[in-house]
Parts: sequence; C-alpha cells; structure tokens
Amino acid sequence: MGLELTKEETEMLEGRHGKATRKAMEIITTLGEIYGAERLIPVSSVQIAGVSYHNLGEAGLEYLSEIAEDGQIRVLTTLNPAGMDMTEWKKHGISEDFAKNQQRVVDAFEKMGVVTTCTCTPYLIGNLPHFGEHIAWAESSAVCFANSVIGALTNREGGPSALASSLTGRTAEYGFHLEKNRIAQVVYDVEIELQTTDDFGLLGKVIGDRTGKQIPYIREIKNATTDQLRSLCASIATYGGIALFHMEGITPNRTSIPEKTEIIGKDDLEKARAELDDKGAEIDFISIGCPHASIADIAKVAEMLDGQRVAEGKTVWITTAKPTKDVAIKMGYYDKIEKAGAFLVSDACCAVAPLEGRFKGLMTDSAKACYYARGKNKFDIKIRNVEECIKEALE
Repeated sequence: MGLELTKEETEMLEGRHGKATRKAMEIITTLGEIYGAERLIPVSSVQIAGVSYHNLGEAGLEYLSEIAEDGQIRVLTTLNPAGMDMTEWKKHGISEDFAKNQQRVVDAFEKMGVVTTCTCTPYLIGNLPHFGEHIAWAESSAVCFANSVIGALTNREGGPSALASSLTGRTAEYGFHLEKNRIAQVVYDVEIELQTTDDFGLLGKVIGDRTGKQIPYIREIKNATTDQLRSLCASIATYGGIALFHMEGITPNRTSIPEKTEIIGKDDLEKARAELDDKGAEIDFISIGCPHASIADIAKVAEMLDGQRVAEGKTVWITTAKPTKDVAIKMGYYDKIEKAGAFLVSDACCAVAPLEGRFKGLMTDSAKACYYARGKNKFDIKIRNVEECIKEALE
C-alpha cells in the first residue's frame, strides 16, 4: 500500500500553493515513501535546525533565500541557536562579516513567518507541545526531551525536512509517530545517586555509548528536575543518537519493560568523566547553558558571580534564549553576571558559534558541549558541575 494524500496535500504537491510549498511537499512525500508511510499527518509545531551561518554557509543560505521567495509557514515554528547573539554579538568577538551573513539567514526565516527566537530549548519559551501531540522537531536534544519528558511524538528531522513540515503543516507517519516504535528495548538500573547536571550528562554518555539507538528504560532514579532531564536528553542524543527514553516514575510514556537489564554504577560514571577530562587542559573558556539555560540556572549563576570578578585571561559564556535573557535583565541577573566580567549570551551556543582557534580549553557542565568542543573546535575539555565551573572562572 502506497502513500495516500488528501485533496489539499495533492494540491500542495502539484504546486497550487506556490513553489516553496511544492518543494516542501516533495521532500515530505519522498521521506514517506522511503520509510513506508501510508499517510501524512498534521503537526502542531516545528523546530528548525541548521541556523548558524557557520554550519550553513553560502549554499545553505542560497537555498533558504529561494524558499523564502514565496514560502509561508503554516504552524508555530522556532529556530535552533544561531552562531552569535543577534544583538550583542560585537562584544563577544564576532566579526562584522560573520554577523552580516548570520543576519541574512535569520531574515530569510523571518520572511517566511518563522518566530526567530534562536534556542535549543523551544519548550522553555513558548513552543511547548502537549502529551500525545504530533510535532516535527530537528534539534536532537529537544527531540529527545519532547519524546521522553513531554510525551509528544516526533522523529529527529533534518533541517530541510523540518522546514518542509513548517511550510505544509504535515509530516509522514512513520518512526516515532507510531506507538509500536516507542517501546523500550533495554533496562538500565542506575545504582548511583545523581545530583548535578553534569552527573545526568555523564549518565547520558554511558547509556548512549552502550545502547546505540535502542530505546532505554531507566530505573532507580528517584528524582530529576527539568534542568537535569534537559542535560540527560542532550547527552544521550549526542553520544547514542537516542531520540526517546523511558524513566520509571518520572517520564509519562507507558511501555512494556524489556527483559534485558544492565547495571550502571559509580565506576561507569567515573570512567565517562575520565574520558571527557583532558589531562593538563589549560582552561580559558567556561560555558554554561548547553542546552540553553533556564531562568533558574541564570539566577543561580548570577548569585555566585554577584560582587565577584572573572579572572584575567578567562572568558565566561552563559548561553540562553532571548526571551529568557529579557527576563534575566528585568530581574537584575544580567547586570550581576556582566558586572562580574562574564557574558549572558542569547541566541547562540558554544557548539555552533565560530570559536575554533579562539580558546585552548573549555570547562562546562555539559557532556554535549564537551563533544562539540573537542570534535569541532579542537579544544581541550573538562566536565564539572556549575559551582566548580564558576570557581574555575574566578581563579
């Protein structure tokens, strides 16, 4: 049985709703045919990745500009982080040439009606689906959070397929849109108490490294905050490509419990930390907020930095979404952070900004940030909790 389209979907494919919509529908129907979908389904929201000019380049920008000529989104759509703070880029050492090109990217999305808030945590700034809702998200950590913590349904879209869903309001019904594909495949009993965001990031690395793309069922964790789960989602997606996990007593999805069981203990987390710590790393860059910091994270950092001063030769970024930064400004957190010589950076993150060659070593509480800092920017790295990161910044 092939892919069946409604009358409106057929019209989109025939070009009756414009060139961009036709191209978008071609992408979605092709994916549907490849994965054996029988129909397309409506989505309520989209998150688009591939926003930083550092990753897109001129070819990607050309494609976006072409789509923006007559393309208009049909559902709420937000963007992944850009390569810079869209308003305060100059003081963060971003070149004028890069800033001009990054603005061109954001302008193309804005022309299509996309909400140009650039963040990897759209669920913290208003793009918040409910349990059981079909969405089309591209950012790996947000996909994992949506599927696992919220219980919405999405595949891990690529940038072009997510954009295609925003222009059509549709996605093909395959993968994690079907309940039969959301069943746990391996149990992990976590026999260690996790306390901080870096602990949860290390757990994600352990499970990601071991599991591949199987769906984990995680037991024995008694409590987990939204910020800790955010850290786990980013890490488990980065190291294992995992887009869905179940955590007993904490996440909302229901599943049968697999027989295959593995144990995770203190030694496993210590080994993961050792793998992420470069001996003799010279730390000159400290970054918190990967995924983007919540207002609670920022309040905590502001308190630690209040009346202090970042040591000479060190750069500190706390990265977040622009609406969260606006709240931080209103609450006085921004002033405390910036007066200490640190930067509250919105729209961007240390994984997609053009930072290669600017620093030697990164200290962060994020296992995901470690992955990109080492692999992409060639930094030495250390993973520590937030308190230790701030202590390092002040020494």
